[in-house]
Formats: sequence, C-alpha cells, structure tokens
Amino acid sequence: MLISVVIPNWNGAHHLPTCLGALRRQTLPPLEVILVDNASTDDSRRLVRAHFPEVRLLALPENRRFAGACNAGIRAASQAAEAIALLNNDTEADPRWLENAARCLREHPDAGAVASKVRLFDRREYLHSAGDFYSVRGVPGNRGVWQRDDGRFDAEYVFGACGAAAIYRRTMLEAIGLLDERFEFSCEDVDLAWRAQLAGYRCALAHDAIVYHKVSATGGGVLNSFYDGRNFIWLLAKDVPAEVWRAYWPAILREQWRIAWDALRAWRGQAARNRLKGQLAGLLGLPRMLRARREVQRRRTISSEALRALLDP
Repeated sequence: MLISVVIPNWNGAHHLPTCLGALRRQTLPPLEVILVDNASTDDSRRLVRAHFPEVRLLALPENRRFAGACNAGIRAASQAAEAIALLNNDTEADPRWLENAARCLREHPDAGAVASKVRLFDRREYLHSAGDFYSVRGVPGNRGVWQRDDGRFDAEYVFGACGAAAIYRRTMLEAIGLLDERFEFSCEDVDLAWRAQLAGYRCALAHDAIVYHKVSATGGGVLNSFYDGRNFIWLLAKDVPAEVWRAYWPAILREQWRIAWDALRAWRGQAARNRLKGQLAGLLGLPRMLRARREVQRRRTISSEALRALLDP
C-alpha cells in the first residue's frame, strides 16, 4: 500500500530530527514525506533542506494552523497515494508503524481510517490515545489517556483516530472532504471522524502501529483551552445527529454548564478564562456551523442503532 505522510510544522526544528529520522527507519517506506511548514521563524526549513533532502518541503507563506497545514499537504500529495498519514512533528514512529497501519487498512475494507496507538514519548508504556471516543455528554476524548498500555484499550474499531498519528484512505477523503479549517487545531480530527462515521466509514484501531508523542509540545497548552471550549460547541452544532440531542440533551447541557462553572471558579487562571472565551466564540459561531450541519447530515447513511453503539457513556 502506498502511503504519503504529511507533517504540519511550526517552529519545530528541535523535534524534526527525531520525527524525520524515525520515518527513515520504516519497514514500509512511505511513498513520500511532506513537511508543511507554517511560516516558521526558527531553523526548520534550513534543517530539512540540509539534512533530510528526501523530504518534500511545502513552505507556506503564513501560519494556517494544524488543519490548514494538513489540508495543504493532503492536496499536494501524490495521486498515487492510496492513503494519507497525518503525523505530528513532536513524535517518534516505531519502525513498523506504517507497515502495521497498512496491514490494518487491508484487513478492514470497511474502514476509511486507521487510528494508531499513540503512547507518551517520555513514559513509553503509557497511552496518550488508543483512538478517540465521543461521549453522549457531547465531549470527545482519547481512549486510555495516561493509562498503562496493558491491552485493556485494544479494540477492533473505535470512534475516530487521534490526529497526532492518523491514517485516512484517499477515497474517503475524496467522498467526505478534508479537515474543517475553521476548527484550526483542536477537534478537527473529531469533526472528520463524525463526518466519516455518519457517511458509513468505520475507524479501525491498529494496536501494533505505535507512535510516541510528546503531547502539546508544539502547540496547545493554555491557548488550546480556548479552541476546546469553542470547538466542543461547534461539534455539537455541526455533527451530532438529532436523535442524540433528543435522547441526551440534558446531559449535554449539564456538561457545558459544568465546563463553564469550573472555569468561572478558576477565573484567575489564563486557561480558565480562555475556556470561557472559547465557549462564547462557539456560541457566536453557531449560525455557520448550523449551515454546515445540513450537508453533514444529508450525507448520513448510518442507522440509529449503529450510531448509538458509537457513543461512550
């Protein structure tokens, strides 16, 4: 299977030798590696040109955030690629990562995506994500986060793939579209997972396709709380089907109030203030998400029974 690897980068020169070096050691070599640079001001571009000449450098004139950079890389990928792997720059892929992910795609023809098993970079027996889940309370998350990887979280299928190391079939992306760049760099992978699941594309977990991740080393942190606050609301408006709202609307609204109340109690903290600002931005952006909702729900093929099985408590 031919897989193009797309790596978004912003001022990540200190991460790139580890990330790109690991791709050189893959037992299934990638068709190509595309590093999409978001107008970095550090040494990223020079480092790639000097030390990784096999990497295709796509130098953007401005910072298009995670989703915009990934989409630019996907659009630039070779048409020969059967799948596109998105990989964070602060990762180190196990040598058999692509080989095992490709085998998982072959063994699961109903899957439009494969979730890697993402472990913590500095605590390598512990998980960052064994795929993503989505709760009936309207909150996404990483399966097994911070837990020891002892097999408890191995599953054949999961809700979605964590964008730090996700593999997508090209045919699926052509059918449902790329990442929604309005989400910028939080929950864009969850939005894509919702659109894929609703259109009938499952997500398989490749439990032996392992990537080690430094977790928010090149973005996120305090700033990410704004995008989480905003984008959780946008997921609810754009993707969550009407029968889920009818069945769980009290739990959904309680969860949003709990998030806001916790932030109010911690108002002196910048992250808490950012979370509240994000929720406000999410409400202000509801009209355009509701317009996008019509197209997402129109493409739906999944049954209500299958939908209920997707959601976590």
